[in-house]
Amino acid sequence: MQATPIVGAQNPLGCHHVPVTVLLASHDSSLAHDTGPRHPERPARIPAVIEGVRTAGIEVLDLRPEQADLSLITAIHSPDYVEDIRSFCGGGGGALDLDTHAGSASWDAALRAAGAGVQVADALREGTADFGFVAMRPPGHHAEWDRAMGFCLFNNVAVTAAYLTERGDRVAIVDWDVHHGNGTQRTFYSDDRVLYLSLHQAGIYPGTGSGGELGEGSGEGTNLNIAVPAGTGGQFYRKAMLELVTPVFDQFSPDWVLVSAGYDAHAADPLAGLMLLEADYGFMAQTLARLSVPSRAVVFLEGGYDLSALEGSARATVQGWAGANRFDRDASMGRMPVGLMDRINTLWSRYWDLH
Repeated sequence: MQATPIVGAQNPLGCHHVPVTVLLASHDSSLAHDTGPRHPERPARIPAVIEGVRTAGIEVLDLRPEQADLSLITAIHSPDYVEDIRSFCGGGGGALDLDTHAGSASWDAALRAAGAGVQVADALREGTADFGFVAMRPPGHHAEWDRAMGFCLFNNVAVTAAYLTERGDRVAIVDWDVHHGNGTQRTFYSDDRVLYLSLHQAGIYPGTGSGGELGEGSGEGTNLNIAVPAGTGGQFYRKAMLELVTPVFDQFSPDWVLVSAGYDAHAADPLAGLMLLEADYGFMAQTLARLSVPSRAVVFLEGGYDLSALEGSARATVQGWAGANRFDRDASMGRMPVGLMDRINTLWSRYWDLH
């Protein structure tokens, strides 16, 4: 694991900010993960995201992740499943399902992607940087206990969250990918040490994430879903961040904030139907940064399949986290779902004071 400084472009954040450093985890293994021709989850996604981070105007430290210890992965995945993935990749790979593919190099890529968040978190504890950004593939939030799906092999954000909770920390995961993170939800559905909060498009893959899925046992009330209809834009997302996410965070008081940062809710994305723009991601990042403990936040790349939108959205995310205030305006309009805020408020008010 290496951390070396790389200074980004001249600062565009404005003149009244505190200098901020981002720890960027990336590795060439992500480029070797072969999903086959014309697959939307392709290697070119990584250079686009890295370019966005590097041109955000703040100092970048590079971290090259090592392979995760298998004990970290088997904390949230079946040991038999992990061994099956190893054997599958070792045999040359192929299709795990209609959407999810792996090649001979995917085992190395998946181990490094799964371990990257843990290594970033350890570095942040040591004061290396102000927050982390994991630009690795394959993504993770759909991966279940014993099943690869939705382009995901191992659940990267869940590996990090489980590692942190075992150290005694409370973890909040915000998932703004356009698709619901079914694997992450299932992992922590009865765990009150983890707050899982997802904003996603309703009625699309993987079919989970309804408002009534609120957790169970001691975790009831710590699994929160905001499922929005096609056409929803940034105006609603911003309102939800301020009126729903903010009061819940204030009361849950997480030690760490992890973001499953899919950028496929962008208006340009080819696989879904929401209307977010770069500035909306900047606003969400800016809001979460204000709610986070300093140097206790990691952003994980999930989906997002338009390369230009990926680059611009990653740049806006880093700038928002770094304190840029220009995202307070220019929300994408899109659709404002009638009555949705009231329905969510009614559900969540059983567990949280939203006023």
